[in-house]
Amino acid sequence: MPARNPEALDRLFAEALNGGNLDALVALYEPNANLMPEPGKVVVGTKAIREALSGFLAAKPTITMTIKIIAQTGDIALITSKWGLTGTGPDGTPLKVGGQSAEVARRQPDGTWLFVIDNPWGLG
Repeated sequence: MPARNPEALDRLFAEALNGGNLDALVALYEPNANLMPEPGKVVVGTKAIREALSGFLAAKPTITMTIKIIAQTGDIALITSKWGLTGTGPDGTPLKVGGQSAEVARRQPDGTWLFVIDNPWGLG
């Protein structure tokens, strides 16, 4: 299901991540979008985003989000989400992380929305 408004992107992201659906996750990004999978590291393009997100899925995560649009003008929106993620680390230990994201989304020609920039770690 495509995002019909900017805030739907994070809701769909959470559903896909919680469901382990890598294809649905990657479908939320423009072809040349960028993602910061960890602080200080940026990946560009859906191939690199797929690789990065597959690492998250390996932790069998559960994510919760509180979503808010900060600003929107025309076909561009700035979105933020307070999020928390639990899962299992590579060594089998429990994993618990969270943050406040900063994301830019763009309305597509068909009226749906996709991520252009996805920084789950926010501005800090």
